[in-house]
Amino acid sequence: MSFKTNSCQQISLEDSFLTLTAREKKALENSWAQVFADEIFPAIDEERFSVLYSEKGSRPNTPVNVIIGALIIKELFDYSDDELVENLMLDLHLQYALHTTSCAEQPLSDKTLSRFRKRCYDYENLHNVDLYHDCVKDLSAKIARAMKLNGRIRRMDSMMIESNIRFLSRMELIYTCISKLVLHIKKEAPEKIPEGLAHYADPNDYNRIFYHQRNDDMQEIIRMLLKDSDSLVSICGTDYEDVTEYQLFVRCLSDQSVVENGERRLKTKADGTMNSSALQNPSDPDATYRNKAGKKHRGYAANLEETVGKNGSVVTDYQYDRNTRSDSDFLQESLSHMEKEEEETVLVTDGGYDGQDNVSAAKEKNVTLVTTALIGKEAADVLADFKFSEDGTRLMTCAAGHEPVSQSFRESTRQIRASFDRSHCVNCPHKDQCHPKIHKKVATLVTSKNASNRAKSQRYMKSEEFSNYAKLRNGVETVPSNIRRNYHLEKLPRGKQRGKFFFGSKIAALNFRKLFGYRKGLGNYAQNPVLA
Repeated sequence: MSFKTNSCQQISLEDSFLTLTAREKKALENSWAQVFADEIFPAIDEERFSVLYSEKGSRPNTPVNVIIGALIIKELFDYSDDELVENLMLDLHLQYALHTTSCAEQPLSDKTLSRFRKRCYDYENLHNVDLYHDCVKDLSAKIARAMKLNGRIRRMDSMMIESNIRFLSRMELIYTCISKLVLHIKKEAPEKIPEGLAHYADPNDYNRIFYHQRNDDMQEIIRMLLKDSDSLVSICGTDYEDVTEYQLFVRCLSDQSVVENGERRLKTKADGTMNSSALQNPSDPDATYRNKAGKKHRGYAANLEETVGKNGSVVTDYQYDRNTRSDSDFLQESLSHMEKEEEETVLVTDGGYDGQDNVSAAKEKNVTLVTTALIGKEAADVLADFKFSEDGTRLMTCAAGHEPVSQSFRESTRQIRASFDRSHCVNCPHKDQCHPKIHKKVATLVTSKNASNRAKSQRYMKSEEFSNYAKLRNGVETVPSNIRRNYHLEKLPRGKQRGKFFFGSKIAALNFRKLFGYRKGLGNYAQNPVLA
């Protein structure tokens, strides 16, 4: 299938739009479809997806802007793939939004969307480039410009996303992995399955083992599962190393059990805590475990960056990964991919994104990181008036303006041990905050540039400017709840890659709603496209 752009959509004599009455045309032009047709559809960059198609002359592809536009509309109205295809054939709103009113036959089929997603997945696996994320990010930036949001003030927050999987106990997890592998082997080579393992292929076996047994039998069941696991390892040998069911089975055994004195047993606390990346359910191998704020989560985490201004807000970037990623990790990744801003940009976050390394990394991009809370021990306020060298390896003067008579820097802790004239510290009005150690000839204290920066942050947090930023940050808390409530995160497909793709469509749909609300508030519906 060769690539061809869909940059020109001519109106034919049979165009269904031409048959509408003046009243019907007015209703259509005042609907969401007009904004989508005039501002979203032309802004979709088809060329970036040309790498998914053959360079050889062959049947042309389904227009990429139609596919991506359809993916956004799908999330906008919570359609399934089949429902979207059906509604595109029958609903003039969708046809008008996707510029297909002149088509004798609508270009989407029941397999178009799934095949396009598969192409994107394969390309990302091969080249480590997420084309769809880049498309949504580019589209979001254009929407922000259309809403006259200059991007100088942004806010960031993360959210937990539960995987659509059932919680399994350790016994159930081991059993499920054994059962799936036995079913695969039985399908490929039934003669390899001994009589003692054949029951795992019986669909009623699960209930018989877990619901028809007494609690007193649980230890015996565990011994049976572990013994059968060893038998299955011997049967498979090296023949199934490339089989997904075998890989998950081996991973599960590694996570949950240990071999001691030639016998396999379940891991205990004495063997070390369970890794949070341990397999939670073979139905979603990418899902990870995290206990956050007293709640247990099995699935993924998303990080959202929102551009805000007087005309509203737009989610201009997003990240989607395992939930073991911290807020600080998400921020560092975001900054590493960011170009240096021409104008100073303010990024407002909560305390989870705090850290001097993050502040420094943001500063290199001309971004001022404002965190509404600080993690860790509070620093003495007087340290804000200490002056250090740029690299933080030397203390220039203390809060009273005195230079140390000697000092040493420890690289491992990034701390400075400084000695001052004894008389300076004994009579200093700040000594109750600095807490220097007074000796016969000198007074010493241990401090660091990080502590000084923390004290400055604490002092800044008492200012009116900070108070305004803190109030601004609260608005980003509505985004996760909005996505959960209106875009049905519980329906995300399993797997990190697939979940990220669908999540991107939900972000694009959310941003379109914001744009439509903005246009509706202005009293005009995208009559002058500004996204180009």
